[in-house]
Amino acid sequence: MPSLDIVSETNLDEVRNATENATRELSTRFDFRGVEASFEWKSPAITVKAEMDFQVNQMLDIIRNQLSKRNIDAKAMTLGTGNHSGKTFTQQVTFQEGIEQAVTKKLVKIIKDSKLKVQAAIQGDKIRITGKKRDDLQAVMKLVRETELEQSFQFNNFKD
Repeated sequence: MPSLDIVSETNLDEVRNATENATRELSTRFDFRGVEASFEWKSPAITVKAEMDFQVNQMLDIIRNQLSKRNIDAKAMTLGTGNHSGKTFTQQVTFQEGIEQAVTKKLVKIIKDSKLKVQAAIQGDKIRITGKKRDDLQAVMKLVRETELEQSFQFNNFKD
């Protein structure tokens, strides 16, 4: 019987590479010349530091761009509260690992309401989908991609 798992994982090695590329891009940007601005990678989070609030927002756009180049969904990013101390603004960016319990319940409900002939079972922080036909599983994948649950989802263990 075909099955697949719906998970929410982030490749932290790719996030680290994106952070390093963003740091290189920051050093070449004209609008950041002479400005104390930096990205700091401490797994599993990035700390963005700059002198002004709007510069932090620009740096967040840079990191989003670098993440998208490395096929990491921007929905995986979670922005913490911004801090202001002295002349430095900081923003903590973390990455979601696993699907929260409330989101898994919503997702299972959406799948069951779709009337597809599949079974959905919550297994910790992932959802196992089983069905008789491979086409039904692909329809579930399409359905999950189209839902807006503010979290990125990946599909693995696709077995026939």
